[in-house]
Amino acid sequence: MRLFVCDNCDQVVHFDNRQCVRCGHRLGFLPNSLRVHAVQHEDGDLWQYVAQPDLVRFCANAGLDICNWLVEDGDAGEYCVACRHNRLVPNSATQDGVERWRRISQAQRHLFYSLLRWRLPHPDRTQDPVGGLVFDFLEDTVQDDGSVVPAMTGHEEGLIAIRAAEADDLTREQARASMNEPYRTLLGHFRHETGHFMWNRLVRDRNNYDGFRAVFGDEREDYSEALARYYANGALADWRGSFVSAYASAHPWEDFAECFAHYLHIVDTLETARAFGIAIDPRGHEEMAAEVNFDPYRAASADQLVDEWVPLSVAINAIQRSMGQPDSYPFVLSAPVVAKLEYMHQLIAGATTPQQEAA
Repeated sequence: MRLFVCDNCDQVVHFDNRQCVRCGHRLGFLPNSLRVHAVQHEDGDLWQYVAQPDLVRFCANAGLDICNWLVEDGDAGEYCVACRHNRLVPNSATQDGVERWRRISQAQRHLFYSLLRWRLPHPDRTQDPVGGLVFDFLEDTVQDDGSVVPAMTGHEEGLIAIRAAEADDLTREQARASMNEPYRTLLGHFRHETGHFMWNRLVRDRNNYDGFRAVFGDEREDYSEALARYYANGALADWRGSFVSAYASAHPWEDFAECFAHYLHIVDTLETARAFGIAIDPRGHEEMAAEVNFDPYRAASADQLVDEWVPLSVAINAIQRSMGQPDSYPFVLSAPVVAKLEYMHQLIAGATTPQQEAA
């Protein structure tokens, strides 16, 4: 994630900031420009940019401090381009529900920042009633005896379900430990499940099966049987040599979704490192030196990304350990995984239509 500046006073501001700490102006993120803007109240629900006369409105979810994205005045919708994909949301009548929704929305907006930067397809259910991208944030079910049946995170033809309770640190950590996963976050869920949607759009709907199968294998293997086998027997003993995670070895669809998520993890974090001017140059380990002096969203190849990512992730993990925290990136990128990331790099680069590029 890059840094931004306040239009009014040039103070550095962050993606999630609601107010400039120097001049006090309210801040909002405009998806069309991919910029944070300082705004001042005009009339009713209309706001005006400090630096230009155009009028905007805040997303309808700004009322609960759930979203800080802007909607242009000529847009008939009341929700921003991210929130308009939501169908079922946490219970806003309770403070716990609002807090969960805020944390979920923060992760969702980070996802959409990447989708917008790459101009990846993300039609909602108004634009595509059958296969458009839509999110349900599901509450757990409490049985008559008081036992809790957890809601399931998953995907089905553009419908992505996220367990709302995973916005709670304790619940998410319990799930991570029980599933024996080294990494589990809300943003990771969003990126992984959206990877399944992108497979539909960029592989299936464009008949790009041959290239996919050459890298990931044949997705025609029975999906339900593959998952049942994975949960019964675990991952293949040698999965680390060919997969980015144990779960990626369950089925080619899961391998694709995991690689899509990791590609987003890497690019977004490298952009953050670039914004802060982070350079890695450990004495005696010249092979681990790195400085992100290019735009990761316009990288020439996955190799270019990985060359900078490995030293940075090693340094971040070392810092985490110094603070008594688990590794932020507990994964190893083997040569076959880098090849899969290169496939992802090429697929995403080819996803933009000529009309989008012209725009």
